[in-house]
Amino acid sequence: MKGFGMLSINQAGWIEKEKPSCGALDAIVHPIVLAPCSSDTHILHGGSGEHTNLILGHESVGRIVEVGNLVKNFKVGDTVVVPCTTPDWLTENVQGEYNAHDEGLMNSFKFLGSKDGTFAEYFHVNQADANLVLLPEGVSPEAAVMTVDMMSTGFHGVENANIKFGDKVVVIGIGPVGLMAVAGSKLHGAGQIIAIGTRPNCIEVAKEYGATDIVSYKNGDIVSQIMELTGDGADSVIIAGGNAESFRQAVEMTKPGGYISNVNFFDIKEVLAMPAYSWGLGMANKTIRGGFCPGGALRIRKMLDMVKYNRVDTTKLITHRFNGMEEIEDAFNLMDRKSSDLIKPVVFID
Repeated sequence: MKGFGMLSINQAGWIEKEKPSCGALDAIVHPIVLAPCSSDTHILHGGSGEHTNLILGHESVGRIVEVGNLVKNFKVGDTVVVPCTTPDWLTENVQGEYNAHDEGLMNSFKFLGSKDGTFAEYFHVNQADANLVLLPEGVSPEAAVMTVDMMSTGFHGVENANIKFGDKVVVIGIGPVGLMAVAGSKLHGAGQIIAIGTRPNCIEVAKEYGATDIVSYKNGDIVSQIMELTGDGADSVIIAGGNAESFRQAVEMTKPGGYISNVNFFDIKEVLAMPAYSWGLGMANKTIRGGFCPGGALRIRKMLDMVKYNRVDTTKLITHRFNGMEEIEDAFNLMDRKSSDLIKPVVFID
């Protein structure tokens, strides 16, 4: 089979590999819709170290072509939504609060981590009964593919931000994950929602999802702008983009007793730091949380229900559509360049 991925650091291209084998609990899936992600480009440029001939991709809806003999809930031909995080549910760590770390830090992120991803004619899903969801009636494949990472990750940022009715919330970075954090904050009952970003199309969608105010670094120090808009700071700040400086800013713009929730991948070379006064000399009761996208079927089924019952329209994230497996390369390159009109591309394979 062929797949598109990382030949080596900074070198992407097409790869020929053997079709993956199917274990007794597993499934082999042929993609129907794929979505390149900034995490894929991050891996290409060495974000997790050197990889050779690694097929990229981790956001997909597909059709099952093979199932293991112990799989109970799925059959060949089923159209399934594939979470980006597929834990090994037999490990001890998943019995805790966070299932993203089954055998260690982020090890439930099998695609791109311990095995090839979804940018291929066929890809492998471990423990299918626990990690796959049938595509619900009335939910389009392109809407569904936005739930498996962008929505789930953005909503996880909201969950860790402990948002209550009427809270003042700031979302730093309004790419697709940040936009889902805006939508999730509104659904959680936030009052004032301040989105920090500059791209016009992202600002437009942020407002559609519930942002009440927009802040741009081009207009001055964002901490000062937030303090002016809120009076005394935000109850919760969600970091969905930026760099190490964004961490310091998030802590400073959060009021005492508030929450800082991070779902942004910082670069491995960055150092996160803040002046002691930003944390009230350690006395401000500010809670700092950072979390990776939860996995499994139950999680994505809940995300899909939010789409099915018209709580959120995930297709607002999609700005570019491609057709055919050969177009994966163009969609990936578009994501890598981060053009000004881009939010999220999708590739329709069938």
